[in-house]
Amino acid sequence: MPKTYRNIQNPLLRQRARELRAEQTPSEARLWRALRNRAAGGLKFHRQVPFGSYIVDFYCAEKKLVVEVDGGVHDDQVSYDADRTAWLESIGLKVIRVRNEDVMYRLEAVLDAIWNAFDS
Repeated sequence: MPKTYRNIQNPLLRQRARELRAEQTPSEARLWRALRNRAAGGLKFHRQVPFGSYIVDFYCAEKKLVVEVDGGVHDDQVSYDADRTAWLESIGLKVIRVRNEDVMYRLEAVLDAIWNAFDS
């Protein structure tokens, strides 16, 4: 894990991450139930993790994988999301994005996409 980006954190960003953990969307809660407590192939995931000036939805440090759950709001912020993804990748993280609808109605396909990202 790129400690430089995780350890230099704004206290307000850490507080916001705590708030986001308490205010999960239904799709984030569903995916978290599938990933927590090493249920995902023995790999540990964290949720709402600050990196630099961003907070990522889910993070697996062992594989340096970020999983972002995108809802309709992301349709209007394509450029922001692309810049964010580019920055996260520039510090050595792999980013995959999944749609809320896929998490809610095709969870197994989402989990397959996550496992496949480990191999690539």
